Amino acid sequence: MKKSVVVVLLLFVLNQTATSQGNLPFWKEVQVLKQKDSLSFPAPGQILFIGSSSFTMWKDAQVYFPFHKILNRAFGGSTLLDMIRYRYEVVFPYQPKQIVLYCGENDFAASDTVTVPMVMERFTTFYTLMRARYPKVPFLYVSMKPSPSRVLLLPKYQEANKLIAAFLKKDKMAAYADVYSKMVHADGSPMEHIFLKDRLHMNADGYAIWKEVLERFLIR
Repeated sequence: MKKSVVVVLLLFVLNQTATSQGNLPFWKEVQVLKQKDSLSFPAPGQILFIGSSSFTMWKDAQVYFPFHKILNRAFGGSTLLDMIRYRYEVVFPYQPKQIVLYCGENDFAASDTVTVPMVMERFTTFYTLMRARYPKVPFLYVSMKPSPSRVLLLPKYQEANKLIAAFLKKDKMAAYADVYSKMVHADGSPMEHIFLKDRLHMNADGYAIWKEVLERFLIR
């Protein structure tokens, strides 16, 4: 099946997943972000953080990157499907200097039936749509992290991370930030001490690792 046909089919499925806007996942969270924009629309030239809760909960990201202007528009436990669904609300309205995405982990966690090829199709669909809107804006993908609470999913995360990294090499305006390898011990097991009690979200030590990795990729 041609890629263009797959994209159209995926978008059609997304449009059929709810009978009204209010039933869409994370609808209320996205409306809060839109309300913030309506009160004070973000200035152009910022680095746009989008994706799921690992960015949503990084409320002091600006403190970690004092030499960059960060615009955080991540929401909830979003998936790549949600990134596609809400692209007009949380991705396309802005004039970013760079786009940074953390997403994909929740796609696998949503169902055992979700495969690596499925997630790759979702990622490439989002990427195609994003590139159509922002053909020359630098893009950075942050690898899926090794959450201890999702240890059974780590092989899928690793495989998807490798495929996404290889895909992004084809675009000179894109980069891949490997945080996964910095968050595991020598035996490959996740570092428990850098996570909160839920063993899913990170504490300050975890975000310190992300700062060290991402700093090398963020545009001044």
